[in-house]
Amino acid sequence: MIIAILISILAIILFLFLQQKTFGINPSGERLLRIEKSSNYVNGSFQNLVSTEIMLKGTSFIKLMFQFFNKPASTAPPKVLPSVKTDLINLKAIEPTIIWFGHSSYLIKTKHYNILVDPVFSGHASPVSFIGKAFEGSNNYSTEDFPDIDILIITHDHYDHLDYDTVTKLIPKVKKIITALGVGAHLEHWGVKSEIITELDWWEMKKISDNVDITATPARHFSGRKFKRGKTLWASFALKIEGYNLFLGGDSGFGNHFKEIGEKFGPFDLAILECGQYGDKWPFIHMLPEQTIEAAKDLKAKILLPVHWGKFILSTHDWNEPIKRVSKAAIENNITITTPMIGEAVVLNTNYPLNKWWDF
Repeated sequence: MIIAILISILAIILFLFLQQKTFGINPSGERLLRIEKSSNYVNGSFQNLVSTEIMLKGTSFIKLMFQFFNKPASTAPPKVLPSVKTDLINLKAIEPTIIWFGHSSYLIKTKHYNILVDPVFSGHASPVSFIGKAFEGSNNYSTEDFPDIDILIITHDHYDHLDYDTVTKLIPKVKKIITALGVGAHLEHWGVKSEIITELDWWEMKKISDNVDITATPARHFSGRKFKRGKTLWASFALKIEGYNLFLGGDSGFGNHFKEIGEKFGPFDLAILECGQYGDKWPFIHMLPEQTIEAAKDLKAKILLPVHWGKFILSTHDWNEPIKRVSKAAIENNITITTPMIGEAVVLNTNYPLNKWWDF
């Protein structure tokens, strides 16, 4: 009887905990009806273009958790990360300028637009503040540092890309949101007005103005903020803006979709691609650094900006292993990359930082 009571109490606590807004909400109503018409939505969930295991068959969840919670100290930097504090509000951009904020958050500033991608400034990449904490020195920007945002792009609904605290604080500054199909359910649940949200299925395009359009393109990943996966779509984006062509990769394992995107929309002046948080137990949903270089080649990218590293521990590799490996592979494959510090400006055709600030 006592055990049954304790289990019931724990179940109630878990249920109440999961009602917090940070967990979001699954699509329903007209949004769900639209989702069900998508060719990428099969048997109640979104699917990748090719069969994709999230974890390799036979992976022990208990052993995986033991490995993660007993990871080496080298998964975090041994000292405070260096960074640059750029005045984002008064920043002028004669040429498109990209400011990286660690992991997969960055600002794209052009003459007429401020575009913010996957902002996470709460200091953690999880639904609770004590898990997935940012490296010291990597979280020096807050929502108050930003100008008005013309377009907020959210690639998918994982916590390290869609952050409740950040989004709710940014809402007053955001004019338009572009995201993957279904993600709008979370946003509306958090108070975002539906009229500023555009949700795109793969290969759908949204024209912003005569010289700006954005197309959702495939990625090889998954979604979910609670226990059920695949209720919302994950995407990369091809952005044409003021005469430039940019690829915004989001999260993705390697696959033939990069070549297809490159053939349809390339060459790209800049490709922003993940290179970290890989693991031998999940080889299909995140790229190895060497695969990041192959993806850049398939996309016909002139410059590669490697992201998805440098802020959170989401795997068991050394904190700077991804950038070391991708830099080495870039040299071997004659691919031009840029490795800015957090907050340091990358300016197309003008400035591509390449110092090894991360080599310690």
